[in-house]
Amino acid sequence: MNTKPRLAVFKFASCDGCQLSLLSLEDELLAIADKVDVVHFLEATSRVEEGPYDVSLIEGSITTAADQERIRHIRANSKFLVTIGACATSGGIQALKNWSNKDEFLSIVYAKPEYIETLATSTAISDHVRVDFELRGCPINKYQLLEVLQAFLAGRMPRTPNHCVCLDCKRKGNVCVMVVSATACLGPVTQSGCGALCPSYDRPCYGCFGPSTQPNLISLSNQFQRDGMSPERVIQSLRSFNGYATEFRAESDRIESQIDASEVTVDE
Repeated sequence: MNTKPRLAVFKFASCDGCQLSLLSLEDELLAIADKVDVVHFLEATSRVEEGPYDVSLIEGSITTAADQERIRHIRANSKFLVTIGACATSGGIQALKNWSNKDEFLSIVYAKPEYIETLATSTAISDHVRVDFELRGCPINKYQLLEVLQAFLAGRMPRTPNHCVCLDCKRKGNVCVMVVSATACLGPVTQSGCGALCPSYDRPCYGCFGPSTQPNLISLSNQFQRDGMSPERVIQSLRSFNGYATEFRAESDRIESQIDASEVTVDE
């Protein structure tokens, strides 16, 4: 009788990049495969088995009514459910439609929009079911994913960093792009995970790993505007891979409401 923990990987609305991060573990993945029974992972195998599952990894956001039903079924059959990537943890880049008109998007993108069934929003998995752990990133850090898998298989909580990217820049000796060139960088409010990849090449952080613990978004966006960035451009910088994450969304909505209020005042 097989007593190995049963691992399942599921995809919703996404680009598959986070699943590929799991496959790119290569040697480490072979060790994992020896310790678990991979019973559902369409990116890697045609084997498909029903639950229950010990650990389910979920990539992608909820964008259809069918998605809503499917994720509830997976949750009911999973001991631990872990969301991986920006789409699963905050709605992803497709959540930009949450601020727009769904029907307008459909008419622009599809020749026959009447055949498309979709919700008006793209939302995180945790908006629909209980999630045991969220692993952020676009894409995720494969070594953080390895830690998450090892942790749940060992019966403990994962230990992944939650400090901001700025600390990684300090450790690497990077020159701060905000200080030197007044470049709008989301590093002060973005969770670690990429190793400060973009700032290491004199590029700003784009917030791929979502908000860090207790990010001061108001202070940062005010600094962006003092450095010459328009309010509209600040909103664009916040509405990216993790734009619908709670903290980023709240700040972009706050700035947008100020713009709307000023326009009303001018009209009057």
